[in-house]
Amino acid sequence: MSEKAAVLLLAHGTPDTLDEIPEYLKNVTGGRSLPQSVIDEIQHRYSLIGASPLTRLTLEQGKALSEAVGLPVYVGMRNWKPYISDTARVMRADGVVQCAVICLAPQNSRTSVGLYKKAVLAETGDMRVDFTETWAEHPMLIEAFAEKLRAVRHPGTMVLFTAHSVPSRTVQNSSDGSADPYADEARRTAALVAECVGLAPDDWTFAFQSQGQSGGPWIGPTVEETLTELRQQDIERVVLQPIGFLCDHVEILYDIDIQFRQFAADFGMELVRPESLNDSPLLISALADLARTGLARLG
Repeated sequence: MSEKAAVLLLAHGTPDTLDEIPEYLKNVTGGRSLPQSVIDEIQHRYSLIGASPLTRLTLEQGKALSEAVGLPVYVGMRNWKPYISDTARVMRADGVVQCAVICLAPQNSRTSVGLYKKAVLAETGDMRVDFTETWAEHPMLIEAFAEKLRAVRHPGTMVLFTAHSVPSRTVQNSSDGSADPYADEARRTAALVAECVGLAPDDWTFAFQSQGQSGGPWIGPTVEETLTELRQQDIERVVLQPIGFLCDHVEILYDIDIQFRQFAADFGMELVRPESLNDSPLLISALADLARTGLARLG
C-alpha cells in the first residue's frame, strides 16, 4: 500500500473545559440556541466527572490502529477539535490520496453516521475515500463487548444493553420511503453479544439511553422505564452494557455511572457496568480489519 494511503477515524467530539460547553452545544445543535438551564445542567454533569476523556481515548485508539495497520491514522471530530475539516486539511497537506474512513459509531443512522459521511465528503476534495457505512455486526466488535461482559456478569444476572437514543423524527421513513436502520442495528448488536455470551432470551433486554433535552419525542424505551419494569419483576441486580459507545465519555461516566446507578439504587437495585472497550485489542483488530477492507475496495 502506498505511503499516501491512510485511515481516518471519526467521532463526536467533546469540549476540553466547562467554559467551552456553550460553543460545543451550538455545534451539536447546528447553531440553535439552547435554554440556559440546559447549558447549566450539562456543565454540571461534566463537572461531576472532571472531564470527558473521549478525545484522548480516540487519539489513543488511532495510535494503536496505526501500529496495527502500518499506516497513518488521523482523527476528526464532528462537533469539536480536531474538527473534520481541519484534519482533512492536514491529510491533504501530508499528501494522502486515498483513505479508509471509519466512524466510531458502529450502528448506522442518517443523523449520525450520515452526517459524518456528508462532512467528510465535503472536505476531502480529490482524495479517494472509502466510507464504512456500518459495522454493527462485525465479529470482533461483538467479541470485544462479550469479553467485557463476561468479566462482570454472574450466572442468572439480568443484562440491559443500551444504545444512544435519537429523536423519533430522525428514524421515520425518509422521502424515498426508506427506514433508518439505526434502531434495528443497535438491537442486532445487542442480540449478537447476548448470543456470544450464551444468554438466554429471558436473561437480557434492551433500552435507549440519554434522550436529549431538545423538543419532540426521542425513541425508547428509556433506561429508567426499563429499570422500573425489571424491579417490578423482583430483579435486584442488573449489568448495563452500552453497545453503541466505544470509549468512556459523559454518556457513560455520568449518565450510567452516576444517574442510572442512583436511579437503580433508589429502587434497592444494584447496577453494574462492564469496562468500556477503550483500548481493547479486539476493538483495534476490528478497526484494522475495516481499514484494510476499505483500502482494498479502493484498489
